[in-house]
Amino acid sequence: MRASRMMTLLLHLQVRGRATGQELADLLEVSERTVQRDVEALAAAGVPVRSVRGPAGGYRLDGGYRTRLTGMGLDEAGALAFLGLAGPAEQLGLGELLEGARIKVWASLTGEARQRAGRTAERFHLDPVRFYSTPEPVPCLAQLAEAAFFDRRVRLEYVRGGKASTRVVDPMGLVLAAGDWYLLALRDGVRRTYRVSRVREVELLADAAHRPADFDLAEAWAAARAELEDEHVAVEVTVRATPQALPRLRRMIPVRGQHRVPVAATEPVEVTVPFDEEWWAVEGLLSFGSAIEVLAPPSVRDRIAAEIHAAAAHYPGSETNPA
Repeated sequence: MRASRMMTLLLHLQVRGRATGQELADLLEVSERTVQRDVEALAAAGVPVRSVRGPAGGYRLDGGYRTRLTGMGLDEAGALAFLGLAGPAEQLGLGELLEGARIKVWASLTGEARQRAGRTAERFHLDPVRFYSTPEPVPCLAQLAEAAFFDRRVRLEYVRGGKASTRVVDPMGLVLAAGDWYLLALRDGVRRTYRVSRVREVELLADAAHRPADFDLAEAWAAARAELEDEHVAVEVTVRATPQALPRLRRMIPVRGQHRVPVAATEPVEVTVPFDEEWWAVEGLLSFGSAIEVLAPPSVRDRIAAEIHAAAAHYPGSETNPA
């Protein structure tokens, strides 16, 4: 354990050039006194690590010293797929492995390669979570990841429409899309898509999952996403919307209709957008108040007008002009 910690300390100094005792203590999850003892041990072993005093002090490596001990473990190599995606890596239980792999990758870079990598890291950041949202709880994610990685069949309890049911599936892979995790699996040989946040319980079975030799996760997800986005449209609604309402309107409607909504308009615009259910169109559009005027169809327009008048009857003075 101490050898691994000292290796991490050394590689961190090699990558950063200098670090304070507190920074190293936070990285290694130990006390500053333990960091000092580790530094002393490295120095005794001939590693030119030095203590620097003063406000900008800390520890550094002298003379451009570089270690060649940057070999990457198998678990760390597996975590490299999530470089730049620390949040998802933490959800999968790979956070510490990813950090170890990242340090070793950086330590192996020299000269212009390190400068380019550093410049990229300073100027680009990946954030897979939607705005105004937090990741959904996924307590069974790690078990599903294990099953997918080791090709194990699972029995899962899945909740949909408020009802729980049990399914036995062959996990094919996990996909992170817009901050939400999805499981692609085969059930009775047919591809299925499950939202991981709706999985309440997972049991890994002794049977091996059947994985077709030609299965391609990226292609399967593209097909599954297209199917989800092309589901039946219950109603199309024509509205006149203010520029301020357009971004939220775009997020509210299904993907297949979002291209119809401009988001950089400077004047009110008239657009026709789809909704999966008429009740959702009424509820959603009501929330915009006077920012949106419903023009058609009459069924949606009249229901919204009735809701406004009913609210005005219960709360005098609350009626909103929808124009």
